[in-house]
Amino acid sequence: MDGIVLLKEDHKTVEKLFKRFEKADEDAHAEKREIADAVIEELTTHTWIEEKIFYPAAREAAPDTKDHVLESVEEHHVVLWMLSELKDLDPGDERFDAKMTVLMENVRHHVEEEEKEWFPDVRKAMGRNRLTELGEEMEAAKKTAPKDPLAVPSADQ
Repeated sequence: MDGIVLLKEDHKTVEKLFKRFEKADEDAHAEKREIADAVIEELTTHTWIEEKIFYPAAREAAPDTKDHVLESVEEHHVVLWMLSELKDLDPGDERFDAKMTVLMENVRHHVEEEEKEWFPDVRKAMGRNRLTELGEEMEAAKKTAPKDPLAVPSADQ
């Protein structure tokens, strides 16, 4: 699978989870916990493969994307810390929904920037064969990605 297509599929998966969270009843604590746990897993894996594989390849193929990549890593930093806080927060806590809402806003902004502002430049610079190689590499790396958001490199910056 093409690497950019793989990342966009991840984005869609997370967006579906966000929509489920938004539709959940206010007091549906078990459902919200389940959704939040799925979001944590998806986004931790996604940020891992982007930072370990996709971003370095994007910077190499399309040097003009350097600033976009650096900004994306900073956005990851914020998101990963929020994920680590959500991981241990009781869904009955009054801050849970607010924290999840801010997370969703941050991720949606990040996704829009990636998909509209710089993925097209990366696609043009890399070509189909390189993107397919990257997609296979990222798919394989998902299996060994950490489960802890704070294990992703940008969490430590």
